[in-house]
Amino acid sequence: MTTAAAFRATKAAAEPPAGVGPALEALWRAARGEWDAAHGVVQGHEGEADCDWVHAHLHRQEGDLDNARYWYRRARKPESTASLAEEWDEIATAMLKGA
Repeated sequence: MTTAAAFRATKAAAEPPAGVGPALEALWRAARGEWDAAHGVVQGHEGEADCDWVHAHLHRQEGDLDNARYWYRRARKPESTASLAEEWDEIATAMLKGA
């Protein structure tokens, strides 16, 4: 899988694609509306830059912008001003390129 669109299309499956790692798993769960599960995944991997970036996205999605800003700083990423869907695609694209 090489694109965010192809990755997003897997959300109909019962489980995330094998071997995607915790940050992409959390994004996958977020795409399915499983915010709590996504949050649990990234909480278990605090300090990993990719997970911290997804953590920021999740708190932005939740509307907790102060908390999101904290996680953007931890991930060393600028605070996103894109739509949530665009940011999801940006994160997925960056992580899939690195996979």
